[in-house]
Amino acid sequence: MTKSEPLVRCQWPSNDLSIAYHDKEWGVPVHDDRTLFEFLILEGAQAGLSWDTVLKKRERYRELFAGFDPPKVARYDCKKVRALLKDPGIIRNRLKIESTISNAKSFLEVQKEFGSFDKYTWSFVNGKPIQNAWKTHAGLPASTKVSDALSKDLKKRGFRFVGTTICYAFMQAVGMVNDHATTCFRYRELAK
Repeated sequence: MTKSEPLVRCQWPSNDLSIAYHDKEWGVPVHDDRTLFEFLILEGAQAGLSWDTVLKKRERYRELFAGFDPPKVARYDCKKVRALLKDPGIIRNRLKIESTISNAKSFLEVQKEFGSFDKYTWSFVNGKPIQNAWKTHAGLPASTKVSDALSKDLKKRGFRFVGTTICYAFMQAVGMVNDHATTCFRYRELAK
């Protein structure tokens, strides 16, 4: 690509925050458990809202949820939930806040059983990102058989706010699937 050619990216990033997220994070394979926990929680928090809303509140989430440290979050109590419900810097939904705490507990159980949440989640794609080849995002599915299986297994393990659509968004975010449009500059970079 020459300097005169415009940078072509997926169509969905529409502001500085989402463009930076798209260009640096979305679809990049993540193998760090704490980052995987962060994305699992943020994707659940996004349910019914826009991703832009979550991105704007992400830093405050990191502050209030101990940098997404599962052992610390798992110890949050009713008093902490009440305080979190008063903070306008996050999505103040009691069910989502309480699920973050219960999901932290379930997360620790998965780590105990599999050695890491990374090993567990990536086993659903045999340890390698699924490489899709979408020309546009118009035909992009909201869920797949893999996200169905991940969702079902997470629910069985006590996780909440992990429906198949949330799981597919999680898989896209953490690079378990490359859903950048084939015309996007990130597609080839992540397909390597």
